[in-house]
Amino acid sequence: MKKSVVLCLVSFAIANSVGPVSATALDDAAERYRPYMIEGIGSALAGIKELRERVAAKDLAGAKRAWLSARAGWERSEVFTAGFVPELDTLIDAWPNADSGFHAIEAKLFGAGEIDVERDTDALIGHLDQLESRLPTMALTPQGLLDGTVRLAYEVGESKADGGESRISGTSLDDMRNNVDGIDFAYRTIFAEALQVTDARLAKQVTERIDELKAIVAAHDLPHVDVRALRRASEELVVSLQAASLRLGLQRPTLEAQSR
Repeated sequence: MKKSVVLCLVSFAIANSVGPVSATALDDAAERYRPYMIEGIGSALAGIKELRERVAAKDLAGAKRAWLSARAGWERSEVFTAGFVPELDTLIDAWPNADSGFHAIEAKLFGAGEIDVERDTDALIGHLDQLESRLPTMALTPQGLLDGTVRLAYEVGESKADGGESRISGTSLDDMRNNVDGIDFAYRTIFAEALQVTDARLAKQVTERIDELKAIVAAHDLPHVDVRALRRASEELVVSLQAASLRLGLQRPTLEAQSR
């Protein structure tokens, strides 16, 4: 083979080979997630404090509205909660167990129409307050955040596709929408730029699957959600993100929450 041809092939290989993403770059990107995390939990805590005021005023309708507001902030934050603060995640959002947290209050407010939720509400305020105090200094790892993104993507298509966890309040579809928004923000903020550099085709696949999930959960109501399409898009997103982990120099995420 002529020397000039060899040089051209070598140059082409070098130009099209991409080394692993630097750990520092991903660490910096993970840090950009922190303000979103703080905002989401802050919103949840503010909603529960408003709920406590409505409960004190014996205002059932107002208490329900406050619960819904708090719920949205929490669901947007589930990318990190199970992996980084599993003990608080269990106390705040145990499901299908409704012994504590959001779902204990939901069962009484929306199921039984009872306003006597002071003890549960005070406990939830305490747990959310404890979580909020840890957020500014909590060590955020790209691995842990990718694990959480994958786990939540799977959960949206599997455990929530058959009616979701907030059936009593009728807000399961909103839960899924907020989950997908959280997935979208985490991916675009932390991983999208690096994956675009290392594997543009795979980056396009991930973005398309997230956009597909957003379109599916934009249905008018839960009965109009295409469950088969939701499960397929969820599973394909999981597979794409697991493939992305290798291109990003991270471990392949599992579907079980792990403390990082």
